[in-house]
Amino acid sequence: MQTTVSPRDADQVLHRELWLFSLYRVLEAALLVLVVFGPAADVADPVRHELLARSVTLAYLFFSLVMLALVRRVELRTLAAIGVAGDLFFGILAMHAAPLAAVGIALMLMFNVGAASLLLPTRLAALVGVAAVGGLLGEYAWSRVDMDMARSFAEVLMFAIGYAALGTLMNVLGRQMRESYELAASHASENEHLAQVNELIIRRLRTGVLLVDGQGRLRLANEAAVALVGDVGDEESGYRELAVAVPELGRRLAEWRATGRSDDSPLRIAPDQPDVIPRFARLQAQSDQVLVFLDDTSLVSQRAESITLATLGRFSASLAHEIRNPLAAINYAVQLLQESDDIRAADRRLLEIVHQHAQRMNGIVDNVLGLARREPAKPEVIDAVDFARHFVDEYLVSHPIEGDTITASSTLQELPALFDPRQLHQVLTVLVHNALTYGRMPGQPARVTLRVASDNGRPVLDVLDRGPGIPEGVRGRLFKPFFTTSHHGTGLGLYIARELCRANQAGLDYLPTAGGGGCFRIRMSALGHRLTDERSMDLAAG
Repeated sequence: MQTTVSPRDADQVLHRELWLFSLYRVLEAALLVLVVFGPAADVADPVRHELLARSVTLAYLFFSLVMLALVRRVELRTLAAIGVAGDLFFGILAMHAAPLAAVGIALMLMFNVGAASLLLPTRLAALVGVAAVGGLLGEYAWSRVDMDMARSFAEVLMFAIGYAALGTLMNVLGRQMRESYELAASHASENEHLAQVNELIIRRLRTGVLLVDGQGRLRLANEAAVALVGDVGDEESGYRELAVAVPELGRRLAEWRATGRSDDSPLRIAPDQPDVIPRFARLQAQSDQVLVFLDDTSLVSQRAESITLATLGRFSASLAHEIRNPLAAINYAVQLLQESDDIRAADRRLLEIVHQHAQRMNGIVDNVLGLARREPAKPEVIDAVDFARHFVDEYLVSHPIEGDTITASSTLQELPALFDPRQLHQVLTVLVHNALTYGRMPGQPARVTLRVASDNGRPVLDVLDRGPGIPEGVRGRLFKPFFTTSHHGTGLGLYIARELCRANQAGLDYLPTAGGGGCFRIRMSALGHRLTDERSMDLAAG
């Protein structure tokens, strides 16, 4: 973010120079008063027009005091322009009234012209130079007419050239000063903005960050670190010591300072906080201040798990491709053998076992490939009630369930929802298959119900069973990939089902039922919720 600095902002830093310039003007006026009214007037008699000299010097002294008083009340450029105009006016009159002091007055005016050119923009500085040269030439012509002897024209010409050259040089220097200030101010604003962004990022980091000085005192901490160790203190009340706030962390820091080796074992700072892994780094190469990073072990585990799952997914997909071809050959060979009339009954039973397990292996391969190359969701507006009924009808046709039952129920005639129909079918297939397999009491048929209802305006689709339920210790790992309690499962079905729900901005959770059994609930997006989510994403992107 770049901030533009106006020339007027740059002028603000020159107010101190303007005050010194105004103070110098008062000194000039006081010297002129001393020349006209002091002892030197009786000895050297520098004054030719006494009344004009006294009037000009007193008026100039009053003018200089007024300009000094207005330094902080009037804009810099305006005050500088008025001031140098008054300097030239009163100075030229004083030179004419006191010709013997004219050289000294001209020299003093040279500083006024240079200072004004430094403070004013180029056009006004050029106008000041022209006015100074014109004033000198005009006073020279006036002296030729008014006096028997005027000053040398060469002297006047040298002063005029000096005014023009000094004014040009000082104006160039002033312009460079303003440009340098504008550049510095712009960089300072950018640095301040970047510092604020960095501070915000560090403050919002989930990793705790502590700054410890050479005496082991806590100087700074971000929000995550404050939640672990508490407030660090301040200059008035004193900074807390790390060895007092967290003794074990203080011991590890002292060991790291002494040996350069750190203990990377997890550390529990507070009873209600997760374990952290401390890391140490010097703020600068030769600094005694140390940054302490407190990494949440749960975040480290999640990152490691994500990397592992990504690697395992790629490996599983490659392996699944290699397995599918020989598996297809096995299935085809079994089908050919089953069609043969020379197979005995006992061997035919073995073929059925081979075919059954080959089909199971093919299902595992399909699950792994589906996990590796999951296609993006294409949500559509569907009627959840009608979809559940059609799903039950299709499942009963394609999956013989013998004595088990599957029903769809709802108190609503229709319930619009947003979901990819193909992916919702895949999710329900996984949930119903699990309910038929595990959601039954020993020796009893499975009874599975697909119940559609509205929960605070959001469509929900429950897959209910009458089985023994899922133990509480297992529920937290239900949707973990490759977690299963069965010797015949892959642990991917529920994981893929939840990922498909998330892709459709829906949720999948397990809810225990009071009367026994279990319930897998799909919370789908209603049309209104979807539009709200899209507006939120648009606003965030904008």
